[in-house]
Amino acid sequence: MSASARIRFVLVGTQHPGNIGAAARALKTMGLARLVLVAPEKGVDEEALRRAAGADDLLLDAPVFANLAEAVADCQLVLGCTARSRRVALEELLPAVAAQQAVQAAHAGQEVALVFGRERTGLSNDELELCQRAIHIPSDPAFSSLNLGAAVQVLAYTVRMAMLGEVAPAAPEPGPRELPAAHAQLEGFYTQLGQTLDMIDFHKGRSPDSAMRKLRRLFGKAALTEQEVRLLRGILADAQRMARLAGQADPI
Repeated sequence: MSASARIRFVLVGTQHPGNIGAAARALKTMGLARLVLVAPEKGVDEEALRRAAGADDLLLDAPVFANLAEAVADCQLVLGCTARSRRVALEELLPAVAAQQAVQAAHAGQEVALVFGRERTGLSNDELELCQRAIHIPSDPAFSSLNLGAAVQVLAYTVRMAMLGEVAPAAPEPGPRELPAAHAQLEGFYTQLGQTLDMIDFHKGRSPDSAMRKLRRLFGKAALTEQEVRLLRGILADAQRMARLAGQADPI
């Protein structure tokens, strides 16, 4: 499979079908073919096909998912395109840097998702928490609103430039090499981590949201492999078992 086939562009909650068509056209002009839709308000219609201007195949082949977690479950790298000033603090990348990382990961055999939010409100905080890094297009602050189709075109262009030779395939490491854990595996780990922290009363009555956001960033930087996730989940399972035993013990 080519690197381009491992990179998907994910549109979340698209409100105008014409923008889906514009995104399909943007991808096809840059030699990219994987368009994914998450809970669009309206499906592909005549307006979408008209705006696609010949990229009908991308529209008709685009899978539709109920939520973002399902759409990126098998991905090892998820990058969210968003404006600044969000509560969810993610490392911010310029488009060219994000494209380099995406292509490098794809060359290494990883599944990559570039995620775009709704036309009016972008990605929600919960959806941004499913991303490992943020992509920020440095538009003019005096007129920063960027059309969805235009944003997809910017990222598609930078990805193509990276593929045309600015990013070389990663040199193979000696010996067996594990890919980073897939998104669904990481989400399972984060769920178990949150449950464990609750069981040991780690938060002491405070809201767990802030701590979990920081822990997500910490583990996100580590690029955990499947084996490492299994190890951590084994540790959490033992911690949960001990917490249950402690709760059953008679008070002194």
